[in-house]
Amino acid sequence: MIYAIGDIHGQLGMLQTALQRIEADGGADATVVFLGDYVDRGPDSKGVLDLLIKGISQGRNWITLKGNHDRMYSMFMEEYPRNDSQLLVGYHWLHDNIGGVQTLASYGIDVPERSRIFHIHAKVRDAIPPEHIDFMAALPSHYETEELLFVHAGIRPDVPLSDQTEDDLIWIRNEFLMHSMAHSHLVVHGHTPVDRAEHHRNRVNLDTGAGFGRPLTVAVFEGTQCWQLTSHGREDLIPDAPLL
Repeated sequence: MIYAIGDIHGQLGMLQTALQRIEADGGADATVVFLGDYVDRGPDSKGVLDLLIKGISQGRNWITLKGNHDRMYSMFMEEYPRNDSQLLVGYHWLHDNIGGVQTLASYGIDVPERSRIFHIHAKVRDAIPPEHIDFMAALPSHYETEELLFVHAGIRPDVPLSDQTEDDLIWIRNEFLMHSMAHSHLVVHGHTPVDRAEHHRNRVNLDTGAGFGRPLTVAVFEGTQCWQLTSHGREDLIPDAPLL
């Protein structure tokens, strides 16, 4: 039995509620896969990272995957900050639409308008705990079982997992989302916000927009059978149309 949590985006209170539901359903030793995007947009990215790091240090059976926002965080924290090449031209981690400003605010770092990057970067290097930087830099891109593949964004269809790039695993959208045939595994992912959790038989999307104030979704898997875990307990996550 494996639990999975969609994109968290700094929503510490929602994460704490999700973990309480998991413990009530599966116990304190439950295996939990976090699908990435721990930071940005929401109010307490620092608190989310503190919770995850503490849980892992206490021996929780948690697998924390890398999301595209987590990589942007890590690239900014380097000695010489870099911008992710997958972003649209004109975008960067501190752009209003990305959410890095909210992440830095959770550490007590203000980003005034018309700031110079090197000024902000110097404050960041002084304020961010090294364990946060190390944790984010070491996140794996995927987690695989016999029947399930957990990944932040998805996979490039018909490409072996060993040949997938990190760019695909944490950024891909259209090629993956539009693919209607079976993959080698049932792919459990986030990255693309939807109004409610979706089961498309070849993939399950658990990003329900917590970064925009919408609910954080938790699912539980027994083999490829899955349920959404709610305040009322397990609710069937019913697949849509059959695969082609």
